[in-house]
Amino acid sequence: MDTKLTLKLDKSVIERAKVYAASQNRSLSKMIESYLQSLTESSTKNQKEDIEISDFVKKMATGVKVPLDIDLKYKYGSFLAKKYR
Repeated sequence: MDTKLTLKLDKSVIERAKVYAASQNRSLSKMIESYLQSLTESSTKNQKEDIEISDFVKKMATGVKVPLDIDLKYKYGSFLAKKYR
């Protein structure tokens, strides 16, 4: 159900927003509705679903499996000790 909302905004902001909305082939009302929807979405939504991995990053995958319990500080320290012997 759509309900009317009256907002009081700076005139120049409204004009720029209208131009932007038109360039996106959307109405200003729909653009604002989408923005408010994104701000107020349920916090129970899993954040991992929000992350989109680009094709470029996916192509960088090496297939190397790294153990979850690895001590990175120890490994890096060992690397540096060997490097500067």
